[in-house]
Amino acid sequence: MSATSFPSGSIQQIEGRALAVQGEDIDTDRIIPARFLKCVSFDALGDQVFADDRLELKGAHPFDQPDFQGASILVVNGNFGCGSSREHAPQALMRWGIRAVVGVSFAEIFYGNCLALGIPCVTVSPEDVRQLQQRVIAEPQRRWTLDLQALSFSSEQSSQPVTLAEGPRQMLTTGRWDATSQLIAREAELKALSNRLPYLNGFHLTA
Repeated sequence: MSATSFPSGSIQQIEGRALAVQGEDIDTDRIIPARFLKCVSFDALGDQVFADDRLELKGAHPFDQPDFQGASILVVNGNFGCGSSREHAPQALMRWGIRAVVGVSFAEIFYGNCLALGIPCVTVSPEDVRQLQQRVIAEPQRRWTLDLQALSFSSEQSSQPVTLAEGPRQMLTTGRWDATSQLIAREAELKALSNRLPYLNGFHLTA
């Protein structure tokens, strides 16, 4: 499992090694099984990502293979993240160490939940994904860069154009996806507004 350094602020590039999870229509119940939804925080979910698949494959799952430990970019196929709308799925991926996902297509709610966490989900064609997955599997130590300005996924040996809608791209590259950081950056304005609101009955942000 990767170190937990979470995304924040403006995201221009994601660099790191990749791993591939192959298969169409991988749903959120496979990404994080329902029994782990009882947690009171998301902190431990990284250890349980793909828990049932990993148990079935007895160490052969990409998330268990030593060569892929520390990878930060996930390469998947079509309709990834379908099924229930649980936020736990991208939370589990993020807490394992995933910082970006490259795939053919994504379920809409999963895509939105990833965006809210600062995890770009970019798309390429089915054939391009298959080729990328084979490269990732064959060369697990290869380093990749997902560039949100150039809209490319590249290594020293190759470069692949990717697609990301302009709205999400702008949110990620300007930092507008990160509501917490935006609030902290505008603390003085929030305090001034609070002090002008009569209905707060003295509960002003003056500390």
